[in-house]
Amino acid sequence: MSASIDLVFQALADSTRRAMVERLSRGHASVTELASPLRMSLPAVVQHLRILEASGLVRTKKTGRVRTCRLEASALLDAENWIAARRALWQRRLDRLADYLAETGNND
Repeated sequence: MSASIDLVFQALADSTRRAMVERLSRGHASVTELASPLRMSLPAVVQHLRILEASGLVRTKKTGRVRTCRLEASALLDAENWIAARRALWQRRLDRLADYLAETGNND
């Protein structure tokens, strides 16, 4: 697994960061907008954003005094592709097991 995917999974391991990603999946948001539903200080939200940025999941842009965040779908796509490859591997294994059980008459 590449280091970038490791960072994505580490970032998504936290429920607060997953909530932020969920919010950004609906469109861009300012840091203040991301922070409003969360029960934590603005500096804590910024720390979470730094982790999301380091993972490549989120990009921010500062215009004047407002920092706007947007989701980077390509980072999610890399993680999705990794998961899909594991799913396909296990699906093939389960299909082979089903075929074996059908051949041996053990399909209870």
